[in-house]
Amino acid sequence: MLIALLCSIINVYAQNEIVINGIVRDRINKNKLENVTVSVAGSSIGTVTNAEGVFSLKLSQQLSNSKLELSHIGYQNTQFAMTVPDNSSQLSATIWMTPVTQQLDEVVVYGGDARRIVKEALKKIPVNYPAHESMLSTFYRETIQKRHRYIGVSEAMMDVYKTAYTNRNTNHDKVQLIKARRLVSQKQSDTLAVKMEGGPNQSIFLDIAKNEDALLDQQSMEYYTFTQEPSVLLDNRPQYVIRFAPRVKLSYALFTGKLFIDREKLAITRAEFSLDLSDREKATRAILRKKPVGLRFRPQEVNFLVTYHERNGLTYLHYICNEMRFKCDWKRRLFSSPYTARSEMVVVEQDEQPDRIIARRNAFSPKQIFYDVVEEYWNEDYWKEYNIIEPTETLDNAVKKLKKQLSQGNN
Repeated sequence: MLIALLCSIINVYAQNEIVINGIVRDRINKNKLENVTVSVAGSSIGTVTNAEGVFSLKLSQQLSNSKLELSHIGYQNTQFAMTVPDNSSQLSATIWMTPVTQQLDEVVVYGGDARRIVKEALKKIPVNYPAHESMLSTFYRETIQKRHRYIGVSEAMMDVYKTAYTNRNTNHDKVQLIKARRLVSQKQSDTLAVKMEGGPNQSIFLDIAKNEDALLDQQSMEYYTFTQEPSVLLDNRPQYVIRFAPRVKLSYALFTGKLFIDREKLAITRAEFSLDLSDREKATRAILRKKPVGLRFRPQEVNFLVTYHERNGLTYLHYICNEMRFKCDWKRRLFSSPYTARSEMVVVEQDEQPDRIIARRNAFSPKQIFYDVVEEYWNEDYWKEYNIIEPTETLDNAVKKLKKQLSQGNN
């Protein structure tokens, strides 16, 4: 009777859920579009497309008549009406986005003063971003590649508690793991005991609008030069594009990259930046926390992407990606091994009136390593109703190979 009851509950739940699978392409050249923001109109539910332009959303039946809203830099915003076939709980579709072909007007208001634009954007953060606390439901993934082969995949659902953006500090912001899993290579040669900066807390530390220590504050602006590039369209709104680069040498590594700033609201909507590697020793100190004695660690690239999404007149954190490419070798060995460590976080739902905060004892500590706190298991139906970032085909194949390695090792 208990089994029958559980089965009936599962069936009822499945009938109340719909799954939207889509692929987003450029209407002109048919290319697949990565990192497209996909959200459900009138709700706080959303995700992003993966490297293959694919996304998947699990929604309640109440949202089956809603529209999807898609936005991407350099493209017109697109709406897609969800029409789920009768007697079906799934919808698969290809969605086309049209690139912006017209040349946008150049800057008028600030006369091309790039530094002033950034300063004004920083001043307006308390106005443009939430002035209240919020709880973000997020999906987080880490992958590690040795050359072109995946040797580790870890994933989690996390709650991220954020205080108001009226104060640009993260002293009381916290992350809590809700569910997590990992799968790692069992080959001894793939083992790499290197611990680097990042992890689930990047949803706090890399929120550049909230955390003034992440990239820019009024003081550190003096360390950079700012130049203006042609405007682009994002969320159907013209954006200033401001490139920045170090102008001084300090005892620690600085960054180089681009900021996208809404021309009307002066809200920072996107940041693409990289750690300056002109001094490898400084760059290594910025990201490396621990390594075995005798191992040489050489960073090749350290890239970041942070995007925000506008809803109801405010700008919200949406997606963070951190990719590190580095080489490791042992002294007296002839060849080094290239590695790529990638982590990404997407906000899949947001509660703007949370009835709880994350207790300190439940918070993920900055000193913890994600790999160390996650148990080693894999279940095809592990995420159930949660919305995640769809894995790429390459990652799917890698997971199959890793699972095969594990089964052979257990035998």
